[in-house]
Amino acid sequence: MTTLVIAEHDNAGLKAATLNTVAAATAIGGDVHVLVAGHNAGEAAKAASQIAGVAKVIHADGAALENGLAENLAAQVLAIVENEAEGYSHILFPSTASGKNVAPRVAAKLDVAQISDIIKVVSTDTFERPIYAGNAIATVQSSDGKKVITVRATGFDAAAASGGSAPVESVAAVADSGKSSFVGREVSKSDRPELTSAKIIVSGGRALGSEEKFKEVLTPLADKLGAAIGASRAAVDAGYAPNDLQVGQTGKIVAPELYIALGISGAIQHLAGMKDSKVIVAINKDEEAPIFSVADYGLVADLFTAVPELIEKL
Repeated sequence: MTTLVIAEHDNAGLKAATLNTVAAATAIGGDVHVLVAGHNAGEAAKAASQIAGVAKVIHADGAALENGLAENLAAQVLAIVENEAEGYSHILFPSTASGKNVAPRVAAKLDVAQISDIIKVVSTDTFERPIYAGNAIATVQSSDGKKVITVRATGFDAAAASGGSAPVESVAAVADSGKSSFVGREVSKSDRPELTSAKIIVSGGRALGSEEKFKEVLTPLADKLGAAIGASRAAVDAGYAPNDLQVGQTGKIVAPELYIALGISGAIQHLAGMKDSKVIVAINKDEEAPIFSVADYGLVADLFTAVPELIEKL
């Protein structure tokens, strides 16, 4: 039994979710192989070979794979998986925007049912995944010969990034499918940690009242703590914060060591995205706010008074 993990990377290095996905593959058992498909991605392949628990790295390098277009990446995965010499029983993707884009294409081509967003491996064919915005956990068993799975990164501790010495095998890259093309990428630059990998997150909700207040209250606290900034969907919908800061079921799933929720009532969709955080601190003037049901520390107070006082004490 061999599991293939599809690495998420930027051609220069691996994304953090790859390590969590390798940890899930290790829990399944058997050998773990990692596919690094990109262009001039030798450094990413080298990094993958050093992950503890990885038996082999497959490196596909071609111009068609440079930007991670779903059609081309899916074709590359299929070219490897359909080679029965390796006998891959499980194909694992990080449950990220990229992974969720590619995995269904692979599952459809293999004519199997995708198993989405797993948070626990029960056995080689049985997994747990959250449903109803995380309020219930479903145990899913699959009899498919090949199991295509997306892994929720917050459900597994990251595998060690060093300590491994897996060989790197180069394979031919697939040709461009011609079904889509890369036009451009607009990347927002920030000195702050990336939201999904930050150890501390300060999030704001609709109670902040405006984009100006959102920045005025959250930025000094985040600066003091070296934290990433997040937002509830209500704050994003109101225009206080950009979409890429949204935490929740329809935003980003996070599990930092410390999550500070300011003026966030705690809608079920938001809780689904952050309740796995190690320590949750909530400040809200509504003592009945649902956020307090998951908070380790709660302060019923006006955030416009409490946050400046907190910053002063830090």
